Amino acid sequence: MNLYDEEISLHESGIEYVCGVDEAGRGPLAGPVCAAAVILEPDVVIEGLNDSKKLSETKREILYEKIMDSSISIGIAFASVEEIEKMNILNATFLAMNRAIELLDPAPEIALIDGNQDKGIHIENKKTIVKGDSKCACIAAASILAKVTRDRYMIEMDELYPEYQFKRHKGYGTKIHYEALRKYGPSPIHRNSFLKKLH
Repeated sequence: MNLYDEEISLHESGIEYVCGVDEAGRGPLAGPVCAAAVILEPDVVIEGLNDSKKLSETKREILYEKIMDSSISIGIAFASVEEIEKMNILNATFLAMNRAIELLDPAPEIALIDGNQDKGIHIENKKTIVKGDSKCACIAAASILAKVTRDRYMIEMDELYPEYQFKRHKGYGTKIHYEALRKYGPSPIHRNSFLKKLH
C-alpha cells in the first residue's frame, strides 16, 4: 500500500484539503498530550515519511523540518496535565486534536484521524484509520510533528525538574522514572491519576 493512496483517492474525488491528525503522549506519567493536524502539499512526496514510533529521534527531527517546509497548513496544540486530570486522557486527546484542526488555514474538508475513535472530534467530515500513522502520509506527518513537539517540551521540563530525567524518557514509565518518583514524589507536571502503581 502506498502511503499516499488515501490522499490521492480523496483528491481525485474532488476534495482539495485533506488533513491528517495524530497525537503523542497518551501513555506517559507526566506532561501534556500533544496533537498535530497537517494538510500536505498534494504534489510533494516526503522521502522517509513513516510512523514516528518507527523512526529515530534524529530522523524525526529531519522529517519535522521537511514537513514544516512542504505543507499547506499545520496546526499543533496541547491539552494540559490539568485538562487530562479533569476530563481523562481520551477526552483530553480529542481536545488537543480539535485545537490543532482549528488552527488550520485553509480549513480542511476532511480529517483523517489515527485510531478507531472520533466521537470527540468536531469536524463534520472525518474518517478514522487504524494504524493510520503507517498507512497514510498526512497522518504519519502529524505523528512526527506531535512527537517532536512534545519531546522538545519534555526536554525543556528536564531543565525545570532535572531530578526526574525527563530528557531521557519524555515522561514515560521507565524504571529510572519510577525510581525518581519514589525518591522525590510527583512534580507539578505529573498526572496523578496515572501514578496508581506508586501507591
